[in-house]
Amino acid sequence: MALLDSLPSAVSIYEVSPRDGLQNESAQVATHAKVRLIEALVDAGLRRIEVTSFVSPKWVPQMADAEPVCAMIEREPSVQYSALCPNGRGLERAKSARVDEVAVFVSASETHNRKNVNKTIAQTLEAFEAVIEPAAAVGLKVRAYVSTMWGCPYEGDVDPRRGLEIAKELLRRGCYQVSLGDTIGVGTPLQTRRILELFLAELHPEQIALHLHDTRGTALANVLVGLAMGITTYDSSVAGLGGCPYAPGAAGNLATEDLVYTLRGMGIETGVDLDKLWQAGKIAEAIVGRELPGKVHRAGVRSLAH
Repeated sequence: MALLDSLPSAVSIYEVSPRDGLQNESAQVATHAKVRLIEALVDAGLRRIEVTSFVSPKWVPQMADAEPVCAMIEREPSVQYSALCPNGRGLERAKSARVDEVAVFVSASETHNRKNVNKTIAQTLEAFEAVIEPAAAVGLKVRAYVSTMWGCPYEGDVDPRRGLEIAKELLRRGCYQVSLGDTIGVGTPLQTRRILELFLAELHPEQIALHLHDTRGTALANVLVGLAMGITTYDSSVAGLGGCPYAPGAAGNLATEDLVYTLRGMGIETGVDLDKLWQAGKIAEAIVGRELPGKVHRAGVRSLAH
């Protein structure tokens, strides 16, 4: 198949379950349970983990224990511990908590951005002046999310050129990578190819990551397009933890086990032990107290012939 003729030998997985996966949980998850999940993910071989968010507890109560989580983690030197950080106050907290990296977030859709952070896109970018360069000045890496690239729950289709201009501005300011989000999980492979063609005409593949939701079961198909086009960083969440708030009852985040299983079967290295990852998914399921939607998580792991 021409699509699979040229694939990377290795992929970097950016694990978002402790933050993106848990942030919408209505019942407060105990700090020690979050730490247990993070350490299980580390034991499985994940080396880029977004562990918390330094946002106001008023807006995201689930992340109110950001500092205790960071303090309790048994740090592994080979792991990059990251945190979402929307403003200067968040950056000061992140610095005190000794994270390795911070992330900022903005939407390609004006309406979604206003609903999400109560700011225009321009105001959000202005707020990042207190985060990106000051973080870089003290040696912190900065990553960015641009959400609703494939579609918005309020505006419908989103012109990807808007997202490209935002991404270029974030990279110009000092972000090392921009993660493009299919926030409501509407993306299809042809659409993904067109978005990436637009971005790759002006950016390097390593500057782009994909944050794909599996709301309609198309996340892995979109990953295959990304792989064929040279994208080697993918965001995912163990067991598919983290539903889509705009599609009640539907799967949200791409499950890390599904991603690793697929990549391993294609001979693409991730550095992740799938059996240990499956166990981490069971921990995540126990923490939230309900069945999680990841396909491999539910079906189990089997040996793959190579």
